[in-house]
Amino acid sequence: MKPNLNAKLSSENFKNYYFRKEELVDFCRREGLKVSGNKQDLEERIIHYLDTGEKIGKCIKQNRKKNNNDISLDSKIGENFICSQEVRSFFEENIGSQFKFKVKFQKWLKNNPEKTFAQAIIAYNEIEYNSKKTKTKIDKQFKYNTYIRDFFYDNNDKTFKDAVTYWNYKKNLKGPCKYEKKDLLVLNNN
Repeated sequence: MKPNLNAKLSSENFKNYYFRKEELVDFCRREGLKVSGNKQDLEERIIHYLDTGEKIGKCIKQNRKKNNNDISLDSKIGENFICSQEVRSFFEENIGSQFKFKVKFQKWLKNNPEKTFAQAIIAYNEIEYNSKKTKTKIDKQFKYNTYIRDFFYDNNDKTFKDAVTYWNYKKNLKGPCKYEKKDLLVLNNN
């Protein structure tokens, strides 16, 4: 059974289980660690803390850099870009309600601080167009998404509810949270 995430947990035991990002953020808050970053950043920060007790990236309140009223098409993205609600609103107004902060676009924003928001809109549309032409690679920290995609690859006759049921079973087991055909057998035999 999956252990509780606390400071007494060994990093080896931590690595053997799946923890949702919300659980990682809660742990970081409780322990006074920085809570920003993607899931992989949080996991690395927690592993370091569990191994050494050292708090790298201590929690610092960040000032909101941009207000939706301050953003224009000519505004530079900037070095300390944050995917905030204000920036999301700007993109929704200029791209449409279908706008999502997808990983590829977030990486583009962080890697292009000298670009403008107008250029970001062009890049977003190119990324979306290209993603429809090819199968998207899911980064390793998105275990849920990978599991669901692999589940449906083998089980196109199942429902999304079925996929989530199997995922909820798998994520609480020790070891990798990868879909395996035997997942179906285990739950079907119970």
